[in-house]
Amino acid sequence: MTEREDGTDAAGAGADAAAGTDADQPEVFRALADGTRRAILDELVARDGQTLFELCARLTTNRGLVSSRQAVSQHLDVLERAGLVRTHRQGRYKLHDVDTRPLAQIARRWPVPDGAPRTPDTSTPDTPNPDTEDEP
Repeated sequence: MTEREDGTDAAGAGADAAAGTDADQPEVFRALADGTRRAILDELVARDGQTLFELCARLTTNRGLVSSRQAVSQHLDVLERAGLVRTHRQGRYKLHDVDTRPLAQIARRWPVPDGAPRTPDTSTPDTPNPDTEDEP
């Protein structure tokens, strides 16, 4: 089987998935790199089991993101391939649920050391950190 530049084999499965490992989880990182996909995950965390129509409405109402159903469906496909979203049918509806297990694998890979603060430093170059700012 040949591997493409993007790390997938000819069947479309990731090289790590074919080997049965989750070494780098490239699909998860690619899925999380897009702001719309992160917003979709946020909406699913707020309320699991949503249809495509419900997600589109919540993205518009709660986040001001206006995307077509086709665009949101494509984002959901990426999230599903990464293992971050699971789907199931209920009658004629396809419901989407968030699955955070791939994120837990990332947290296990890079654990927070004991005694280290659990919240990241939110200061940016434009927003000085009061703890490190020199006094005038």
